[in-house]
Amino acid sequence: MDTINDRLVIAGREFKSRLWVGTGKYKDFVETKKAIDASGADVVTVAVRRVNITDRSKENLLDYLDPKKYIILPNTAGCYTVEDAVRYARLARAAGVSDLVKLEVLGDEKTLFPDTAGLIEAAKILIKEGFIVLPYTNDDPIVAKKLVDIGCPAVMPLAAPIGSGLGIRNPYNLKIIMETVKVPIIVDAGVGTASDAALAMEYGADAVLMNTAIAGAQDPIAMAEAMKYGVWAGRLAYKAGRIPRKLYATASSPIDGML
Repeated sequence: MDTINDRLVIAGREFKSRLWVGTGKYKDFVETKKAIDASGADVVTVAVRRVNITDRSKENLLDYLDPKKYIILPNTAGCYTVEDAVRYARLARAAGVSDLVKLEVLGDEKTLFPDTAGLIEAAKILIKEGFIVLPYTNDDPIVAKKLVDIGCPAVMPLAAPIGSGLGIRNPYNLKIIMETVKVPIIVDAGVGTASDAALAMEYGADAVLMNTAIAGAQDPIAMAEAMKYGVWAGRLAYKAGRIPRKLYATASSPIDGML
């Protein structure tokens, strides 16, 4: 399979990489840029609440990211109400960043699980205003379907709690989501290492988004590159089609018909 031309398309927009990355928790913008470059990602998500992307008189993350090379995806991380999430999405668009938004409405500070009722409400408002809403949600197939039904062109279910590094905790729900909705599925949150990313892609995810797994690694640049290859390998394996699992051995070189 040609990984270069195996493009992801969402709402008519084409994306080269199936690895999307965040920009938080790095020691500085220089390290952020190096890790993003090593990841091969072309979608970079930025928290509107936490990173200066609107005041161009101050040091700005966007000064380190070539807009011709990267698609900046603003997100509403840190928002616990519908009103806050909608406000920050509008702010990003007003600043000329994007009409794409990764929508987060969180339920509580301890688990950072999504408030799915608030998420659906905020998504309805933003979609009506012309935003392309990519919702961060839990691994509930019913919620995923509701989000698609109201007009979300992709769904971003968690693999595990944000920043936990636990990997995919409930592969069965993710598989049901992939069967239930006919839009791209971007596995988001909880990835810890390259094998987690590969596994998500082998299950049939269309992309994987991560931040802490790269930024929190001992060597973020090396981990970013490892994640790139993990996503590639998982996508190739999914497209190739794995052999079925069997309880007993099957000889690699059968002797049937030799005599």
